[in-house]
Amino acid sequence: MTENNEKTALILLGCPQVPVQTSMALYLVHGLKEQGIRPVIAGTQAARKLMEVADPDWHYVSEMTDLDAAIDEITGKQRDFDLCFVFIHNDSGIAYAGTMAYISKARVYALLFGEHARDLAGEIEFPCEVVAAKAVHNPMPLKRKLDEVMQWAVSKR
Repeated sequence: MTENNEKTALILLGCPQVPVQTSMALYLVHGLKEQGIRPVIAGTQAARKLMEVADPDWHYVSEMTDLDAAIDEITGKQRDFDLCFVFIHNDSGIAYAGTMAYISKARVYALLFGEHARDLAGEIEFPCEVVAAKAVHNPMPLKRKLDEVMQWAVSKR
């Protein structure tokens, strides 16, 4: 939580090779803000640039930072979050989620997507909420799974 007891969520974005990542990250940010949770996006330079282009006036994005800088802040006990959503489409995404489960007090959500989402889900051996869908170009399978877990938007959309 922040100094004013506002809940916070870290959204980790890796390499944006799979098209659904950016749209689902914006959708997640929107949903978190509707719930009164402050989202912070941490990502690779390419992932952050895609978010900036998708939301040029920062209607949804409130704060962005470098992925490694965010991890350094958490490791150094300078900052932490209540929730952490890690977008995963390959093994390095699983490593980032595992790192977050180890270094952060946040409740970790592993959002697995892409052709091999279900196979990758089987590799997770750390405590987290797993949300997996075979979503590459069409974000709807992952959106439906995320809606089930987060219990928002289903009644609103």
